[in-house]
Amino acid sequence: MSTPKDILRAAEKLRWELGPHFQDDIAAKVSGAATALAGRYVRNPSDASGPSWQRRLDLILTGRWTGLPAMALLFAIVLWITIEGANVPSGLLAELLVDKIHPWLKTLALNIGLWPWLAGLLVDGVYLSTAWVVSVMLPPMAIFFPLFTLLEDLGYLPRVAFNLDRIFQKAGAHGKQALSMTMGLGCNAAGVIATRIIDSPRERLIAIITNNFSLCNGRWPTQILMATIFVGALAPPAVSGLVAAASVFFVALLGFACALGSSWLLSHTLLKGEASSFSLELPPYRPPDVLRTLYTSLIDRTLFVLWRAIVFAAPAGAAIWLIANISLGGHSIAWWMVTVLDPPGQIMGLTGVILVAYIVAIPANEIVIPTILMLTVLLSGNANVNSPGAGILFETEGHVLHTLLTGAGWTTLTAVCLMLFSLLHNPCSTTLYTIYKETGSWRWTGLSAALPLALGAIACSAVAAAWRLLAF
Repeated sequence: MSTPKDILRAAEKLRWELGPHFQDDIAAKVSGAATALAGRYVRNPSDASGPSWQRRLDLILTGRWTGLPAMALLFAIVLWITIEGANVPSGLLAELLVDKIHPWLKTLALNIGLWPWLAGLLVDGVYLSTAWVVSVMLPPMAIFFPLFTLLEDLGYLPRVAFNLDRIFQKAGAHGKQALSMTMGLGCNAAGVIATRIIDSPRERLIAIITNNFSLCNGRWPTQILMATIFVGALAPPAVSGLVAAASVFFVALLGFACALGSSWLLSHTLLKGEASSFSLELPPYRPPDVLRTLYTSLIDRTLFVLWRAIVFAAPAGAAIWLIANISLGGHSIAWWMVTVLDPPGQIMGLTGVILVAYIVAIPANEIVIPTILMLTVLLSGNANVNSPGAGILFETEGHVLHTLLTGAGWTTLTAVCLMLFSLLHNPCSTTLYTIYKETGSWRWTGLSAALPLALGAIACSAVAAAWRLLAF
């Protein structure tokens, strides 16, 4: 006698034998019948004067030729506003937390009798890393998340899935993967959980493995900072912000392309199968509730992610200070790590400091830039951060950060490769743990980490080789 589980397994097996367009055919017939009934029995006052404003707007935002360009334009505008709006408050926060409070705390710690090493550990390590995280992360998040939440509340995100459905199906993936990737722009762990909306286990696994190609919030500061002080600096001041935003936009598009390419590769190798379809009802456009939007974006998202970054940044700052100040064989542990990793880093257009930073920052991408800066300052002999201008590392208008990094051997190539590696590297530990919980498999968790890391090493090495060959 068949059990309910046997029946469900048989039904699931038969489901995929109905052809790739079975669900599309059903959805088209149901929608056609509903449209015919509505046209026969429902009279809309707006029909007399032409389509409603919502329908006219959808003709642009979901049009065959206008939907994708409109989506790209909106995304580029959000990035530009974020980059332009974050510079000044970021500089002010850095001046307050790093330039003013940090020396005061250091003096206070020494005056109350703390041992110099303990004062350095707590103030130069724990506090300074936390201060840098707040300075570099809070302003961009406080701008990006409200704008993103505004588009979400307006009802635009389902239209993103509608626009991208055909593209994902051609890659052998599910159209709903667009929604999980959109969630990944805030946090990849949240994006992985969001893949639960995909019914097909095969397609859900593809969405999980490739979600890391969606730039999470922890990587936006790295992208924005490198684009502003290196890429944007190549252009005239009047258009530097636009150039910086365009470069970040290009990296985000590259991540989307990598997700599609990896989805196609997985669907034709390890996870073979036909892409299934889905029915998506586009909700009406709604006027946003401003207070709820601000609460959701600033409290539930911005402060939550910022607190998570601080929790990881504090112990990481202590670890960085320790490896930079504990000596082995006449050199610090950090010096030895950087020395070992510098040759492969140079091949990839990066530095040993950057690779060490990514090892330390496995708990959270948010601390990559603070880790790089702390290692750069500490290894240059400025552990007390009292050198001129070192207290305002994020005040890009004064070119302090640019001067610090170029003094450590950075070039435009380094910044470009860092932007690329920031996109293509292993997920953070939180995302990896979430992947394991969702898949129950170390195999797929390992593949989720190895795939982007391998692509990052190959892509950075190729860009560095081509750059040096062409002698930019």
